[in-house]
Amino acid sequence: MQRTRRDWHEHLPWQWKSSEGLMPSYARRVMLSHKRQSCSSCMSSGVRHLLNGLCSNTVVKSLDLKGNNLRAVGAEALGKLLRQNKSIRSLTLEWNSLGMWEEGFSLFCQGLGANRFLHWLDLRNNQVNHQGAGELAMALKSNSSLQELDLRWNSIGLLGGRALQSCLHSNKTLRRLELAGNNIPSDILKAVEQAMDHNQDRQTILAENHSRTRVLSKEVLSLKEEKAKQFLDLMDTIDKQREEITRTSRTSAARVGQLQEALTERHSVMNSLKAKLQMTEAALALSEQKVHDLGELLIATKQEQGSMNERQLKELRQQKQEAADRETKLLRDLSAANEKNLLLRNQVDELERRCKAQQDQLFQVKQDLTNTTAELKLRAVQAEERLEMEKRRFKQGLEDMESLRLKEVDHMTHHMDASERSMQERIQRLEAVRIGLEEELSRVKAAALAERGQAEELLIKVRGQVRLEETQRLDHLEEKLRLMTQSRDEAQNFCLQQKQAVGEAQAKAGQLTLQAEGLKRRIEELQQELSGKEQEKVAEVNKVRVELQEQLGHLQAERTAQEGLREKIAALERQLKVLSSNHRKALLDKESEISTLQEKLRMKETEICRMREEEAQRASFLQNAVMAYVQGSPLGALNPRK
Repeated sequence: MQRTRRDWHEHLPWQWKSSEGLMPSYARRVMLSHKRQSCSSCMSSGVRHLLNGLCSNTVVKSLDLKGNNLRAVGAEALGKLLRQNKSIRSLTLEWNSLGMWEEGFSLFCQGLGANRFLHWLDLRNNQVNHQGAGELAMALKSNSSLQELDLRWNSIGLLGGRALQSCLHSNKTLRRLELAGNNIPSDILKAVEQAMDHNQDRQTILAENHSRTRVLSKEVLSLKEEKAKQFLDLMDTIDKQREEITRTSRTSAARVGQLQEALTERHSVMNSLKAKLQMTEAALALSEQKVHDLGELLIATKQEQGSMNERQLKELRQQKQEAADRETKLLRDLSAANEKNLLLRNQVDELERRCKAQQDQLFQVKQDLTNTTAELKLRAVQAEERLEMEKRRFKQGLEDMESLRLKEVDHMTHHMDASERSMQERIQRLEAVRIGLEEELSRVKAAALAERGQAEELLIKVRGQVRLEETQRLDHLEEKLRLMTQSRDEAQNFCLQQKQAVGEAQAKAGQLTLQAEGLKRRIEELQQELSGKEQEKVAEVNKVRVELQEQLGHLQAERTAQEGLREKIAALERQLKVLSSNHRKALLDKESEISTLQEKLRMKETEICRMREEEAQRASFLQNAVMAYVQGSPLGALNPRK
């Protein structure tokens, strides 16, 4: 970028270079905008050439284009690259704002849908909206290779989240989908996580089945090759024996003895193989015992979870009792305040009117709550239906896999005529499979313990948050009540002061009346002076009246303030009711989470039972195969002749 700007600056005319320091701000802005446009065009052309060159490349496996300001041209080039390239496995496109260009992003999504080799894609901070999410969902429906997709910190929203959730029903290869920071509801995120878990389980099962089928096919091929070699060797030995019998009859007796010794050796080898088979059966019995122990551990974990649930219920009951005690205390305080404020009965009618209005508002709020609960129930029913559909699909897949396994086992039983060496190798492989099964059981146990620890941590966190919120809210309410009591005490003190001032004024008036009675005798002499004094008294009385009116206005303002405090107390009571309803909702959510965990444990138990049945079937198939081999081998045919 810096080199292109310097080159552009060197190619400027000399008038601009010389007067750059003297040109106005508008000209400088025009030059800077021109520079930026030229740099962005150079960047887009360079990225387009780079991506066109990578279309035919077969060596590059990971491509990082983070923060390169790719525009519509870059998005089109990326779509072409995803259609034609067959070697790139990981692609990072963070901080490129691809979602701003709708046509280019649609072409990019079309290329992604046509690609069959990309495994990992990073689209963080690309301003992808709900329309872009819908196009991505269409691409994911047709894509069958992408395993991880990162869409964090975009603007997908509710519609985009639903589109991605709907595409996961048809896409079974995506293992990981990151959607944090997209304003997507929690229920959709949970559904996406469940779909990802189903895909991961399905892919692990498919990988195990593929590996087992590969091992079985290799074993079948090796058995066929060894059987053909043995058949050819037997034919050669038979021809040689015929020639030797025709040549010499004397050496036949010695050779018959040698053959008998060889037969005895083979019988000993067969006995050793039978002993090894017995050892393998004992090992399988041990593995079944281990599976039984794991089942007991799972039962113990269930019991522990039940005890934890009971403890949580007890703690919640204690919290409810504490909240009820606090509510009773608050009610007592309010009753005391009402008894002290009996002088304000004239304004009760207005408060009742306001209460009626507030009751109407509460009725509306209750109606809204009923509507929201109905919507939540509908969503829950939809989620249950989706889960049932996924379970049915999973069961159908399992039945198909079991039929394929039965067919392969039948094929194996028809073609199980192997030699002593193949039997030994097979026993070793069975021991390796047993070890792998034990490792899988240990992994399942570790995963169950990890999930249990995560659930316990989540419960502890939720409890701590609820307790902190309750303590903070109660402290806030106590502070408000304390401020209200202080303001009430101040108002009472002010009323006492006013009463004292009125008493003093009355005393002064009495003194003045006494002076007037004493001076009635001098009325004739002092009429003029009395008239002046009377005017002064009238002025003073007017002043006193004005002051009394002002004090009455202050008292009325204080009364209105007390009414406002009462309204605040009513609002606080409503907030307490809302908090109690929120606590109940949180409890319901916790109970739903506990039910989901129990369902997961049940699924794991069914998987363990299925694994036990598969092990029993494999053991029975191995026994049948060994018996068929012993009966069909030349050694088994020679034994009855002897």
